Amino acid sequence: MTTVADALLITADNALRTLFAPHRAARPTPTVPPERQAEAAQMTEGERRLAGALMRVNHVGEICAQALYTGQALAARLGPGSAAERERTARHLEAAAQDETDHLAWCQQRLDELGDRRSLLCPLWYAGALGIGLAAGLAGRGVSLGFVVETERQVEAHLDGHLDRLPARDHPSRAIVAQMKEDEIRHAREAQHAGGVELPTPVKWAMRAAAKVMTTVAHRI
Repeated sequence: MTTVADALLITADNALRTLFAPHRAARPTPTVPPERQAEAAQMTEGERRLAGALMRVNHVGEICAQALYTGQALAARLGPGSAAERERTARHLEAAAQDETDHLAWCQQRLDELGDRRSLLCPLWYAGALGIGLAAGLAGRGVSLGFVVETERQVEAHLDGHLDRLPARDHPSRAIVAQMKEDEIRHAREAQHAGGVELPTPVKWAMRAAAKVMTTVAHRI
């Protein structure tokens, strides 16, 4: 059985790993055929800057996803219910977070290939998302899973927008974003099947507004 001290240590460890440790994906980075790699290598400087900015936003999104899942898992372990049910919910969230770790590693790799950098505000983004995840988790299992469903739906729409905006020749970035989108659709479906409830419309609006602030700032900083 996970104790309060264990839960807090797991949360701290996840935060330090996300913000400061090299990220290692459990799955290979999505790839494209050599001829498409060669085409991507011919991108102009302007195309590379745009791709870098968009992948930086995606990287921040994965930082936030890690924090959200970590905060929700902490709340699950500290919340009401049987120890077995609390641990089952926490492990469900942590399993989804593993895919987000893959996404984080893929985005960082692509940023390196583009000669670009991550956001300078990653600790701030992480802290804010951790607090939001903790609040969602403390609202109860159904709301917490419903928050996952709505988050992933909004991320899916966001990634669709990036597929439209990424340079046509940036096939490596597009392959990564397409796989990320597939994973987010699956996360939403699994959370809904696990008991996620529909969130009130004002909450959805607030989530979109917060995401808009993050994406706008991270595009540049």
